[in-house]
This record gives sequence, structure tokens and C-alpha cells, in this order.
Amino acid sequence: MKKKKKQLSFLHKSVSVPPLKRFDFSMDQVFVAAADGSSSTSGSASLLPTNVPLLSAFLAFALAQFLKVFTTWYKEKRWDARRLVRSGGMPSSHSATVTALAVAIGLQERAGSPAFAVAVVLACVVMYDASGVRLHAGRQAELLNQIVCELPPEHPVSNVRPLRDSLGHTPLQVSAGAVLGCIVAYLMRS
Repeated sequence: MKKKKKQLSFLHKSVSVPPLKRFDFSMDQVFVAAADGSSSTSGSASLLPTNVPLLSAFLAFALAQFLKVFTTWYKEKRWDARRLVRSGGMPSSHSATVTALAVAIGLQERAGSPAFAVAVVLACVVMYDASGVRLHAGRQAELLNQIVCELPPEHPVSNVRPLRDSLGHTPLQVSAGAVLGCIVAYLMRS
């Protein structure tokens, strides 16, 4: 039996519509296909455990932030738990994060991949910003805080809360973060 195409009329134009195809799938076949991973869409549940570059970046960030507590203790002889959530200090968590991401992508997809190129450019921009713009903004904040402290008490600006001056990183802090990121990505490569 030959199927006829239906004619639809819309705004005085006829349009041919092919007949609907019927798909014969049982629910068992759908579940087996999903279990095999043959589905065209991947679930978000499998995103984190299998994404080594993402895990490397998060681990490098967390490790760098954790190490800041100990480097602050070594330098200033005091424990400062606030270093876990603040920017600035040794090592640079921003540098560790983007370097771990770039190295992990390079190890996984090789250095010729477009994703590696994007990650390297991102890493360079972030590290340049950390040791350049943000470092100088922090130094300017130090000077402004010093100027405000020297103002007489009756001046309207003398009661303003001090600016955060630990924003950027020295080149040594950026380099230490980059080395940490490389180590984390290399250890996570399996």
C-alpha cells in the first residue's frame, strides 16, 4: 500500500508533508543504549569524573590556596586562615589553575590541538595580568591607604575602610603557581 503525502494549506499555499515515520523501540533497547554510552548526548553526571583538565585546574587552585596558609606562616610567623579565600600571596592560585588546565589539555589532546592553543593564550593573559596590572593596582592601594592614614581625623575620607592591597603577585609567586600547576597536571594525566 502506497502512502500518500498529505496536503496542507497555509496562507493559500499548499505544502507537501511526508508521512510520519514510526520508530519501534522498546524501553529495554533505550536503557541498553544509554548504558553503553551510545547516546548522542552525554549526561552531566559524567562530566566531572572524566574531565581530567577540569579536575587538574580545580585541584591546582585548591592546593595553591591551601599552601598560601603555610607560606604566610613561614614569612610572617602567624597563621592566617583567611588566606584560603583571598587573592594574592605565594603561590599564585590563578597561575596554578590556568597552567594546570593548559598542561592537562596539552597532555590529553597534544600540543597541536586548538584547545591547547586557547588554554596557553588564556594562561599567558592571566599570568601577565596577575604580575602586571593586579600587582600595580595593589601597590597603588597601599599608597592610597598610607595617604588616608596621614589625613587629619576631621577629614571626610579619614574614616574610609582601607583598600585591599594584596591583589597581584610578584613574578616569583606567578612562577611558583605555574610550576605547581604543571606538577598537578602531570600527576593527574593517567
